Amino acid sequence: MDNPFVPNVHFEQIPIKNLVSNQEYQRNISVGHVRRAAANFDLHQINPVKVSRRAGINYVFNGQHTIEIVALVSGSRDTPVWCMIYDDLEYSQEADIFANQLKYVKPLLPYEIFMANIEAGNDKQLIIKSLVESYGLKLSPSKNIGCICAIATVEAIFDKYGFQVLDRVLLLCIGTWEGDADSFSGNMLNSIARLVDTYDESLRDDSFKERLGRYSVREISRTAKERGGGTLGYAEAILNLYNKKMRNTLPISALYTKRVPTKAAEEIIDND
Repeated sequence: MDNPFVPNVHFEQIPIKNLVSNQEYQRNISVGHVRRAAANFDLHQINPVKVSRRAGINYVFNGQHTIEIVALVSGSRDTPVWCMIYDDLEYSQEADIFANQLKYVKPLLPYEIFMANIEAGNDKQLIIKSLVESYGLKLSPSKNIGCICAIATVEAIFDKYGFQVLDRVLLLCIGTWEGDADSFSGNMLNSIARLVDTYDESLRDDSFKERLGRYSVREISRTAKERGGGTLGYAEAILNLYNKKMRNTLPISALYTKRVPTKAAEEIIDND
């Protein structure tokens, strides 16, 4: 019986070589995405490919990247994939489905993805959670005192710079602004990570906390936005305040050239 809530489809395993995905409404294949997904291939993440069968030809209208990933991993276009076959669609209907397939899909938030990874017992998220909580902080979906809601930024810092840099970034934020929620924004965390990675031991933690602690995060944010905002704008604003009244300043050019200074800056005593 026809059911208005069940699509009129059937499932088949079809070799990739017998699938066509070159229709005008489709986007170009992202080779980079295919390679990244292939390098992290997980059979359980493969969804059925949606296919419209017209005049005996199997036109893919959802899943063109999926078939390229499977072809790359398997090393053969003879490899079959599960397909959800529609036999009664016209070309215009395929294009309409393709254009609107994500229109009413609510994407997962970074916090939701992170916590699902925690439940799955994945090492990276467990390590990050343990580190954050070791400082008396917690990961949260919303901004609050002692909470970090820039989950994607924290994970990105861990991936790009490693555990030690993330640890030091959190230590500097807490020691300087004592848990101010604004100090854990994506721009602040990214900019401090960039400074730590660029200057390493030449950036002195005690000087950082003493000098930057004289300024609120909002003051720093205003200055950063005047410099163009973003990670570099914030990093420049923070570095200028750090360098203030230093005898040997950390060169701002290193933020762009990544040439780390060989000698730590020497402070001079000021009477502010």
